[in-house]
Amino acid sequence: MLSVLQSKKPLLTTLLLSALTFNSYATEKFRVCADPLNPPYSSKQQDGYENKIASLFAKQLNQELEYYWFPQRIGFVRNTLKAKLDNSDLYKCDVIMGVPAGFDFTATTDAYYHSSYVLLIAKGRGWDDITIPEQLRSLPLKKQESLKIAMFDRGPGTAWLQHSGLLEQGAPYQTMTGDHENNTAMMIAKELQVGNIDMVILWGPMAGHVISQDPENFKVLPMKSSLNMKFDYSMAMGVRYGDKQRKTQLNELIKINKDKIATILESYHVPLLPIPAAQKK
Repeated sequence: MLSVLQSKKPLLTTLLLSALTFNSYATEKFRVCADPLNPPYSSKQQDGYENKIASLFAKQLNQELEYYWFPQRIGFVRNTLKAKLDNSDLYKCDVIMGVPAGFDFTATTDAYYHSSYVLLIAKGRGWDDITIPEQLRSLPLKKQESLKIAMFDRGPGTAWLQHSGLLEQGAPYQTMTGDHENNTAMMIAKELQVGNIDMVILWGPMAGHVISQDPENFKVLPMKSSLNMKFDYSMAMGVRYGDKQRKTQLNELIKINKDKIATILESYHVPLLPIPAAQKK
C-alpha cells in the first residue's frame, strides 16, 4: 500500500500545481516585498533563502517573479504591502516572504519553518569548553570579566544576559543598524572576525549567515525557551488582510514544497526545529 501511495504522490503534486496555476492569479506576476540588502533573507542579487523560495513558487505558478525593494525597518509593511503605486489601484507588492507567525500587521500563512536563537561562539579564543549557555553564569570572576558578548537594544538575548547577571559584559549593538552596506548579520560577522566580540546570542537564520562565512570556526549552542523567556519562533509569509485567495494559494505551495523548503533553509545553515502543531493548519 505504501509503495502505491508513493507512486501516486508525483501525479497528485502535478495536478495540485496545475490547479494552483490556473486560478485568478495565473496571469499575474509573483510580486514580493523585500529588503535589497538583508542576508541571509534577501538581496538584490536574489541570493537569500527567501529569494530562493520565492523563485520556486513563481516557477510552479508559471508567473514572473517581481520585487519591490525597500529596507526592512519601521514602516516596511506600510510602505510596501499596504502601499499603492502612484496613480494606480495596484499595490506595490503582494507577498512578504518572512514574517512571524501571527504577525499583527499582515494576514499570515501557515508556518513554513521554526527556528531558535542560538549562542554562537568563535572557536579558539578560550571559550571552547563552553557546552551549554548556562555555563557563562558560573564563570570565575576573572574569566567573566574577559567576556566579550554582543548585546542588542532589544530581544531575548539581552533579557537572558540581564537575568544571568552578565549585562556589564555585553557589548552594545543596535538591532537596526541604519547602515546601507551592512545588515545586522553582516555586521556581527565582521565584529566576530576582527575580535571585537567572541560570542553572540543571535536569531537562528542570522547565525546561519555568520556560520556560512566560516563554517568550521564557530560553536553553535541552542538557547532553550522557558516559561519566562522565549527563544524559538515560527515564521510564515505575509499578505494583505482580506487577500484570502492568495493566502490559500501560498498555504498549498508551502504544504507541497515542505521538503524543498527545508533543503533550502538547511543550505543556509538555518537551525530548524519541528513546527509546533498549533502553527500547522
